[in-house]
Amino acid sequence: MMPAGIRDKHIAVTGAAGALGSALVARLSGAGARVIGIDYAAEAPGSAAYIFIGSVDLRDERSASSAFARISDLCPRIDGLVNVAGGFRWETVSDGSVQSWDLLYRMNVLTALNATRAALPLLRVQGGSIVNIGAAAALKSAAGMGAYAASKAGVARLTESLADEEKDRGIRVNAVLPSILDTPTNRADMPEAEHGRWVTPDALASVILFLLSDDAAAITGACIPVTGRV
Repeated sequence: MMPAGIRDKHIAVTGAAGALGSALVARLSGAGARVIGIDYAAEAPGSAAYIFIGSVDLRDERSASSAFARISDLCPRIDGLVNVAGGFRWETVSDGSVQSWDLLYRMNVLTALNATRAALPLLRVQGGSIVNIGAAAALKSAAGMGAYAASKAGVARLTESLADEEKDRGIRVNAVLPSILDTPTNRADMPEAEHGRWVTPDALASVILFLLSDDAAAITGACIPVTGRV
C-alpha cells in the first residue's frame, strides 16, 4: 500500500543520480509525485522521466540558491525535500588526514544545510516535509568511521534543530539513519560481507516515502535507525 498524500506532491531530491537517489526518484515517480532531481553530475542517468537540474555543487551556498531559484521558476512551491547528497571515506584517526574531516563535513552537513536553506521559502508556502539521510554511525561509530560519523552526527543535530524551528510553520523535519546500503560500490568494497543483511536502496526509499507522506503528519524531529540485520 502506498502512503497517503504523495500523488501530485512536488518533491526535490538531492543526489538524485546516485544509487539511493535513483531508487527514491523511481519510487516517488511511481507513487505519482512530481520529482525535481538535483545532482553534482551534469546529466541524469539513463532517460530521466523527471525534472533534472545538474552541475549543482551543494557545498556552495550560491550554487544551491541558483538551483532552487530554477525550481521556483518551475513550481510555485515544493512539498518535500530529501537531502541524499553526501559522501563517505574510511580512515583511522591516527593514520588519516585532518582534511578528511573538513571534506566530509562539507559533503554531508553543508550540502544538507545549503539545500535546506534554499528550499525553505518554497516549503513555507503551504508546509511540507524534509527528510535528511543520516547514518547509524551517528549513534555508535567504529574504527575508521570517525570523520564520517562526526559529519552524520551533524546531520542528526541539524535535523533536530530545524524541526524545532519550523514546527509552527507546518514543516516537518526527520532523518533516516541507515547502516550499510546494498549498492554496487559497497559490494565491490566488501565482497566477503553478508550482503543480504544490508539495507537495499528500495527498502530505505520506502521509509523515506512514509516520512514525506501525510501518514507521517505526527512525526517531526525524529532520527530513525534503518539498519536491516547488520
